[in-house]
Amino acid sequence: MAEVSAEARIGAPAEKVWARLTDWSTHGEWNATHTSFPSGGPKSLEVGTTFRENMRLMNFPAEVEWTVEELESARLLAIRGQGPMGVTVATRYTLTPDGDATTVRIDGEFTGAAVSLMAGKLRDSATAALNESLRKLNELVA
Repeated sequence: MAEVSAEARIGAPAEKVWARLTDWSTHGEWNATHTSFPSGGPKSLEVGTTFRENMRLMNFPAEVEWTVEELESARLLAIRGQGPMGVTVATRYTLTPDGDATTVRIDGEFTGAAVSLMAGKLRDSATAALNESLRKLNELVA
């Protein structure tokens, strides 16, 4: 298993950050690993919603079939997906209001046999991508 996380204080209210976070048409403007939604982003956002995403991590393309596991508007989005080579990916976005700003934390987890072969490099690459994503998200909403 490889676990990663990143956190940043973003200079905008949680509702504004959430609106950008869940605007699937502009997801690629801030998410450093996102390349496309082959069938478009989720049509609705509720627990049980599924969607496919094409991603790139460690310079490898991957398609992940995501399922929304937890959802609390403007506070929490947790998704879990199946990627190539039997890898399971989990991502959790947590938004904590902080005055006129929001602390955004992204936690990720990769599990599966293939992960053990490259856990260190995967951790480094995914952590860098999370930090880059938060930097871009801050630029877009602050």
